[in-house]
Amino acid sequence: MGQIVGSMQSNVAEVFGGRRKRRRSTDTTASQEERERAQLDAKSPKKKKLLTTTQYIYNALFKEQKNSDVAVMALDKVWHLHKVYLSQSPYFYSMFNGSWKEAQQNFVHIKILDDRINADSLDAVFGSMYSDEIEIEVKDVIPVLATATLFHLDGIIDKCAEVMVDSINAETAIQYYEAACQYGVLSVKKSTFQWFQINLLSIYNKNPNLLRHISIDLMTLLTASHDLYVMQTEFSLYTLLRTWMFLQLHPQYDPEDPVQRAEAQKTQERLVNAGVETHTPSVDVVQWTYFASRMEERSFLATPEGQAYVPVFQKLRTQYLTNHYMDLKIIFNDNIIPKEWLYRHIHSHWDALLRIDHGQEDGSPQQLDKEQFFENCMRCGRLLLEPGYQKWRWTGFNYGMDLILIMDSRRLNIRRHHRHEHERVLSLQTKRKFMIRTTVTSINAQRQPVFTQTSEITTLSLEKNEEVSLMVLDPKLVHPLLISINMLVVTPPNQSFKEIVPQSEDSSLSATAIPISEIGASCERSLTPASADDSAVCVSGDSEASTPSSPSMGLRPAGRFSWPRGNAARTSDGESLCRDVAC
Repeated sequence: MGQIVGSMQSNVAEVFGGRRKRRRSTDTTASQEERERAQLDAKSPKKKKLLTTTQYIYNALFKEQKNSDVAVMALDKVWHLHKVYLSQSPYFYSMFNGSWKEAQQNFVHIKILDDRINADSLDAVFGSMYSDEIEIEVKDVIPVLATATLFHLDGIIDKCAEVMVDSINAETAIQYYEAACQYGVLSVKKSTFQWFQINLLSIYNKNPNLLRHISIDLMTLLTASHDLYVMQTEFSLYTLLRTWMFLQLHPQYDPEDPVQRAEAQKTQERLVNAGVETHTPSVDVVQWTYFASRMEERSFLATPEGQAYVPVFQKLRTQYLTNHYMDLKIIFNDNIIPKEWLYRHIHSHWDALLRIDHGQEDGSPQQLDKEQFFENCMRCGRLLLEPGYQKWRWTGFNYGMDLILIMDSRRLNIRRHHRHEHERVLSLQTKRKFMIRTTVTSINAQRQPVFTQTSEITTLSLEKNEEVSLMVLDPKLVHPLLISINMLVVTPPNQSFKEIVPQSEDSSLSATAIPISEIGASCERSLTPASADDSAVCVSGDSEASTPSSPSMGLRPAGRFSWPRGNAARTSDGESLCRDVAC
């Protein structure tokens, strides 16, 4: 027994002893490998990061201006540069390699005629020729673009375009568009114009000091665009144009100035006390008095001051300004648009209604090509901030069709609403046809379009209370969403009469007929607000909320102001007051 125990102890000792030996052997091998690596590192040359060639060239030749062979002077500043690097620019290559006198000289004086170019942008562009990169800040992008365009540096122009497209917002859009037009940067021009189409009525109606800087040419293009997101109806665009025109005519007027706002408020109170109905908030009362207090019969567009703005209002879809009583009353009172245009539209509307009633038009526009549809369609829009069930209608008489838009989950529907208890004048035809196109856009924090989904132009035929789907939203569309509807209900009449602005109104017509602006004076309908947000009516519940009833045909004395009845002295005070507060 003792022998067995002794044998086991010896075996255990050998096992553990062997493990210790192997551990020591492993440790010895690892330390030996480390020593070998250290010896190799000691023998190999040390690597030290030096300046790159580009950095060296930039610092030595541009910053320190060593070994310069040409001096360039511009805007009273001199750069000592090198012809071989400047020749990357076609501008300098032609100068140094042609028959120009500068090819034999070591001094070049460049006369800068473009006000956008400054010394900093020149320095940045000259420096880029000695480096493989350039940093462009948003505040400097237009001067750098102007400089790069002068020297024909396409690479820098493309880099400027990228910076500009990424930074389009309310503050930069106007400047970017003008610069893109001047320097021929088509990508920036396209992106900024698209941004304006989406945001013109959503942003600039709240920023008058930005609105006033939009040029007449740009505003004409935007007003004509069928892709303009009109929030909410064409009358909203009209009020925006009225404000924009007034601000351009009065560059010293600042509606955001507290003192001027207080004066406007006082003027509003005086007009109310005098019995003058302005139908406008106090912030806009100054422009109201400017247009409404003119004693001329001719429209403002017919005056020398208004001539420059005729192209803009010719592109306005004025045929859709006459389908709402209060809108029409305000427009007649402003007397900006020629009455002849409005009378023609009213005649066309009545003619279309008679044809629909007589069954000669089937209540629908005849098949039109895309160009005709886009040129004549009604434009309506709405902003949906959050998901959820929503439904609404846009105000105004729509040839006897009460159309309701419904957003339900990820589907946008349209319904021809028709109920006997509804107080609107509704078409009794079993089916009504119309053409429609739907566009939905998702925007980011800068209100730039992220994703857009557009339907084809579709002809719908709806029975009473029938509801159909307009669009199933793509999953890429996330809120907030902008919805734009293009729609045509009747065959459009010829609009060529708008090519002429009458220099005087037909006195015989105004003398024998009561102005339409004075029809329905006893209407209890709420006034159409100047805010574009209130031109659509939300509808909730099963019993559709209807717009107020049609106005009664009460008549009031002719005139451009809605003066109190039966008080001549008060009327005179109101007239003199409007003349006093006019700009």
